[in-house]
Amino acid sequence: MPEVPLEVFVHGALCVSYSGQCYVSQACFSRSANRGECAQFCRLPFSLVDADGKTIVRDKHLLSLKDLNQSEVLEDLLDAGASSLKIEGRLKDVSYVKNVTAVYRRKLDAIFARRKEYVRASSGTCHFDFTPQLDKSFSRGFTHYFLQGREQGISSFDTPKSLGEEMGTMKEQRGNYLTVAGVNPFHNGDGVCFLDEQGRLQGFRINRVDGNKLYPAGEMPRIKPRTLLYRNFDQEFERVLARKSSERKIGVSLELAATSFGFSLTATDEDDNRVTLSFPYIKEPARTPQVDNLRTQLSKLGNTPFEVRLLLKDSPASLSASRRTGFCLLRWLPTGADR
Repeated sequence: MPEVPLEVFVHGALCVSYSGQCYVSQACFSRSANRGECAQFCRLPFSLVDADGKTIVRDKHLLSLKDLNQSEVLEDLLDAGASSLKIEGRLKDVSYVKNVTAVYRRKLDAIFARRKEYVRASSGTCHFDFTPQLDKSFSRGFTHYFLQGREQGISSFDTPKSLGEEMGTMKEQRGNYLTVAGVNPFHNGDGVCFLDEQGRLQGFRINRVDGNKLYPAGEMPRIKPRTLLYRNFDQEFERVLARKSSERKIGVSLELAATSFGFSLTATDEDDNRVTLSFPYIKEPARTPQVDNLRTQLSKLGNTPFEVRLLLKDSPASLSASRRTGFCLLRWLPTGADR
């Protein structure tokens, strides 16, 4: 492992200039790309003309690169010494940030579960109320760029905009609706896009869905049969991400014990940080068993960054103690332990 911490850019838009050393924006528009004012010159359409004046390519986005996506090679990057992962977030919306970071969080957690030599930089576990999926957020298609050597298909010549997830093909148009041949369902309010016969990106919003029938909002688009359809806006997915959709909780174990003058409560977090509070209390025989009640009350941690991850358990010694005095020693043991 290198002695100097290594950060790696793993996801997001790529600059066509090496190391971001681009001066085109400054030269053409007096906006320095190296000072956060890029005019997105590389996303414009260009025509390619040879030395004889013959047009080889007309009005294509020849400098537009696909987006970087290293989510499938994270373990290789960690083994190479990466200790910090950089994900593009500038100018991105909240749902993009939630979705993309959730994908990488889950993949990292899966690696850490197998590779115990790796230690997380922060405590806690993330819980998600949605299934992260990269093609539901903005992208121009994905590439590893040159990480695994020079390769073809790193550019997005047809459009610098997001296509989204492939949904199926246009089957036929009738009246005010069109039918789709595909396995993924659309939702009311979804955004649909496609490349027309000239290779230009077109799109429409769905007003209503009835099975495989799509009723566009506004004017009916003209789409050639068997044209691929993409969903670049998932109404239901965005609705989930618009509300609280994830949280990070730090696991703690709790131990309630009897003392000579009352009780003590010990909390231990997943990093083995521990605190014990003791309090005087007169012990009286319980009229009814209190184990379930104690378990319920101790689990109420409220709006805190903590959660009880261990189950309440009686020890053999505590059972005999409870018969004599009416109180017992309560311990939290790992989930799945013998009860």
